[in-house]
Amino acid sequence: MKIAILGCGWLGLPLAEHLIDQGFQVNGSTTSEEKLALLQQKGIQSFLIEVTEEKITGDFEGFLEQVEILIIDIPPGLRKNPNGNFTKKIDQILQKMEERSLKVIFVSSTSVYGDHQGEVDETIPAEPETTSGKQLLASEQLLQQSENLQVTVIRFAGLFDENRHPVKFLSGRENVKQKYHFVHLIHKCDCIGIITSIIEKDKFPFLLNAVYPYNPNRGNYYTEKALQQNLPVPIFQEESPGKKGKHIISINISYLNYSFQKDLFS
Repeated sequence: MKIAILGCGWLGLPLAEHLIDQGFQVNGSTTSEEKLALLQQKGIQSFLIEVTEEKITGDFEGFLEQVEILIIDIPPGLRKNPNGNFTKKIDQILQKMEERSLKVIFVSSTSVYGDHQGEVDETIPAEPETTSGKQLLASEQLLQQSENLQVTVIRFAGLFDENRHPVKFLSGRENVKQKYHFVHLIHKCDCIGIITSIIEKDKFPFLLNAVYPYNPNRGNYYTEKALQQNLPVPIFQEESPGKKGKHIISINISYLNYSFQKDLFS
C-alpha cells in the first residue's frame, strides 16, 4: 500500500519513517528544497509541494499517483500569518482530488472544542472560539462533505516529545492562569502509533480525540515537570479549585484497542 504524507515536518517525517519500517511505501512532501535529499535518504519518495490559498505548486498529481491514503499534516500557520485562511488551502487540496477515491487522515486539534466546560468526547459538538480553531473545524467539515473521500479526523491534544514541551514556555513565569484546569497532552510516539493503528485497522471514516488518558491539573503537573527537568517552576495564580474548564476524553479510542507508549513524564 502506498501512503502520501502532505507535510513531512516535526510529526510527518518520523511518521513517514515509521510507516516505511512497517512495510508501506511513502510519498512525502516538503516546502524546502534542502529537505528533499533528507527525505530521499530515509526512503521517502520526496516531492516539493507548497499549498497556498490561491494554488498548489509542485507535482501534486505525481504525489498522489497510486496512493490509497493521504495524510494531511500541514499546520494552519496563523501565528505567523494571522490574516491567513487555512480553509482555503484545504479547498485547494480538495479541488486537486475531485476525481479520486481516497482515504484521508486529517490532522486536527482539540482546539475546535473552544472553552466548553465539563467532559468533552467525540459526541460533543465542536464550538471553536479562536480563529485557528474555527478554520480547523471548517476544514474538517469541508473534507467530510466530499463524496469521493473517506475522511478520518484526528483531533490531537498538545503535542510533545523529549525536546519540545510546553513546560519550557511556562518555566519561571509568574501569575500563570488556569491552575486547576486539566492538562491535555500526547507524546509524538503515540501520535504516530495512533495514526498507524487507524491505517492497520482501516478506520475510515472516523473521528478521534487523541489525548493521553491521565489528565492532572496544570498547577501540579507543570510544577512537577519543571522540577523533573531542572527548570524554574512556574508560579500559578490562586484560583477557585472549581474552575477546571473542559476535560477532553476519547470514547472512540476503544475501537482501536490502542495502548499508550509514553506517559506525561516521558
